[in-house]
Amino acid sequence: MMHRRRFLQQAGTLLAGGTVLSSLDNKTFAIFKNRIAPSDQLRVGAIGINGMGWANLMAALKVPGVNVAALCDVDKNVLDKRMAELAKNNIDTSKVKTYGDYRKLLEQKDIDIVIVGTPDHWHALQMVEACEAGKDVYVEKPVGNSIAECRCMVAAQQRYNKVVQAGQWQRSQQHFKDAVDYVQSGKLGMIRTVKVWCYQGWMRPQPVVPDSNPPAGVDYASWLGPAPKRPFNASRFHFNFRWFWDYAGGLMTDWGVHLLDYALLGMQADVPKSIAALGGKFAYPDLSQETPDTLTTLYEFDKFNLVWDSAMGIDNGSYGRNHGIAYIGNNGTLVLNRGGWEVLEEPQSTNKASKSFVKPADNGLDKHWVNFIDVVKSRKTENLNCSIQAGAHVATVAQMGNISFRSGQRLVWDKEKERFTDEKVNSQFLAKEYNNGYKMPKV
Repeated sequence: MMHRRRFLQQAGTLLAGGTVLSSLDNKTFAIFKNRIAPSDQLRVGAIGINGMGWANLMAALKVPGVNVAALCDVDKNVLDKRMAELAKNNIDTSKVKTYGDYRKLLEQKDIDIVIVGTPDHWHALQMVEACEAGKDVYVEKPVGNSIAECRCMVAAQQRYNKVVQAGQWQRSQQHFKDAVDYVQSGKLGMIRTVKVWCYQGWMRPQPVVPDSNPPAGVDYASWLGPAPKRPFNASRFHFNFRWFWDYAGGLMTDWGVHLLDYALLGMQADVPKSIAALGGKFAYPDLSQETPDTLTTLYEFDKFNLVWDSAMGIDNGSYGRNHGIAYIGNNGTLVLNRGGWEVLEEPQSTNKASKSFVKPADNGLDKHWVNFIDVVKSRKTENLNCSIQAGAHVATVAQMGNISFRSGQRLVWDKEKERFTDEKVNSQFLAKEYNNGYKMPKV
């Protein structure tokens, strides 16, 4: 017991503030881990390691006492690449198992935590099965690829009583929290409109290319999983899955769950009364994506409007920023993004709201992992910075915008029944059909 107390004290000192943690590399932490008793260590298995799944694992391994036990990916080329990178970080890869089938990873008894970093259409199934297998879970955003999946994931966490953190790491970054505190201080005056925008110049759809055989080493049937069976196409694969309805929801769900989240937090808002979305493939009509490259969505709340504005391939968004949230009040407008926040005075107001520009001073992803591991140890799920409940809430709001766009209708949400008033829309869009022998989890 005294050894464990000393370990926790040392770890707390090392991790204090998050900035110390993010300044050290994984090799340094490997030295520190060797001094921690095996009973104080946690073992992680990562499913989907080509993008954020790998970034999450690297952040996890910075936390003292966290070790990698297994990697899983349907692309053997990615598995081989990541195993080589682990070796470069002085990690003993002889103790790391590799899998092409995530179900085999879940059977590994010594894994405490599972990272779900797969494409969106896999998140619900893998999170639910990981909880059922007795694992705590860090699941990438958006947590579900439909409103029904979001509900299922919340139900699974409650049934199995596991710690589940959603990968919305901005919730762990201090300047976002400080901005929300300022918004809620009343200094901006009455806030009538919240604008959320995402202009991503580096994100462009791929050209239309013919179907082909999958690359050697890729288990394409496992990549599709519950999605409809389609021939392999390079423009739909790996990163570009984001732009196809079978697997994801475009910028609205990819970035929207980060940005809409803070719009809702700042306004202490629940769900909108109505949703109206307009957009299309205006900029790149001949490229391969299905999701809109341009989208404007109006969410109606009781005392304010929330406007979502997204564009692929350009960066010149509102207030000279390529992404952000603007809380527009009578006394001033607070503009917030990953680069910081500031308040712009309203010239006609006699009650000035002013604040100098505030830059971020911490690493949100690293801090998000410190928070998650802390709760895994304490089992106090109320201390999670982004619980599955919080992740499901904003993912549901983002899905509402996409459903309005896809249905071509202004939709009204019945809060009590948790569904749209249009039953035809509900039957078509609330849930996604599972294919290829996979079944929507029943919790």
